[in-house]
Amino acid sequence: MMNTRLLKTSFLIIFLSFLQSCMTTPPENPDNICLIFEEKKSWYKAAMNAEKRWKIPPYVLMSIVYQESSYKADAKPEREKFLWVFPGKRKSSAVGYSQALTMTWDDYKDETGNSRANRKNFSDSADFIGWYASKGYYQGFDRLDARSLYLAYHEGYGGFKKKTYRKKPWLIKVAERVQTRSTKYQQQYWTCAKELKKKRFYFF
Repeated sequence: MMNTRLLKTSFLIIFLSFLQSCMTTPPENPDNICLIFEEKKSWYKAAMNAEKRWKIPPYVLMSIVYQESSYKADAKPEREKFLWVFPGKRKSSAVGYSQALTMTWDDYKDETGNSRANRKNFSDSADFIGWYASKGYYQGFDRLDARSLYLAYHEGYGGFKKKTYRKKPWLIKVAERVQTRSTKYQQQYWTCAKELKKKRFYFF
């Protein structure tokens, strides 16, 4: 009896560990959006849903996710150093694919009614980024301007209007990398968009 219980418990632990590893494993080919969506079919669905709801192009969305978390579900900011050696507190409350701050994430949940949203869930993170980007679209941001959207994503729309990013040359470089990746993803996406659309009926 004891051996049976032990066996069941061990199997459950292994199964849960397997599920967790599947959820948190980044795509094998992060530099190719077509291969990402072929591998992560639920991500493709999430990106399409975000585009339909918030008008954010999938290649802009994915370029922001890559920059923020490298597609790691449990991504967190590095810890500060205490006395230059010991790990201290983290630099911010950012967590997950979108690296959304706790306060902003709470605003998202309140405004959208998605009270069970989890920052480690890709679909919720994609919807969050779309929600945040949509606020820029209402202010006149171009949907393809990943650079400006990322700067606003990082600094907040108030900070973007004040051009606080001009005092952060490193951030401007990062935003330019986001734009470069978005452009590359866009070029790739249009070579596989029709095929992905055909397959979506088999995906879901």
